[in-house]
Amino acid sequence: MSTVSNIPEKTIERLSEYRRTLLACHKDGITHIFSHVLAGMHGITAVQVRRDLMLIGFSSDTKKGYDVKVLIEFINNILDSEQAVGIAVIGMGHLGQAITKYFNSKGLKLHIVAAFDVDPTKVGCTIEDIPCYHMEQFEEVVGQMEISMVIISSPSRVAPSLVVPIINAGIKGVLNFTSAPLNFPKGIVSQNYDITTILEKVAYFVKENDENNT
Repeated sequence: MSTVSNIPEKTIERLSEYRRTLLACHKDGITHIFSHVLAGMHGITAVQVRRDLMLIGFSSDTKKGYDVKVLIEFINNILDSEQAVGIAVIGMGHLGQAITKYFNSKGLKLHIVAAFDVDPTKVGCTIEDIPCYHMEQFEEVVGQMEISMVIISSPSRVAPSLVVPIINAGIKGVLNFTSAPLNFPKGIVSQNYDITTILEKVAYFVKENDENNT
């Protein structure tokens, strides 16, 4: 496991994106890739790619380009834990089910292993091959299954009531897909991902571009 620390958040995001691209290249039989090619596939500069890789201590024979397989393994060492990380989804509506189906098909060391809901038609069922428990069992199941992260896809009005159970259960990471911003104490890494806000931001810049081009 890597000992590199204090890597900026944006660099971590780009490393994840680089890895997905490199995995696709490897699948297509590409053995080496130049920084400017990788950069072009992500809409950034070659300088940015080289800076990111230097930051994590990666060096390679740039005359041939980066060895794709070696770089994938190096990034794996930075991003992945030594053991698989257990994740739970809270809220198994359409979004929760879509997230579970998509995520568990990627073959990562991050695995959704349990789901939670209060809907009696879902509790006790297996959804997308994942057992669904009642929220009353949350702390118990998290402890038994050694779950360290949760994805919140519940209705936004419910989300604030989940903060205390998440803290009490000892969860270390939260990805919040609701429109309710949630705050957690130090020691819990959280990311709010409001799809509506993101779509509205994209729509705004589309409108601005259209107006500037008329």
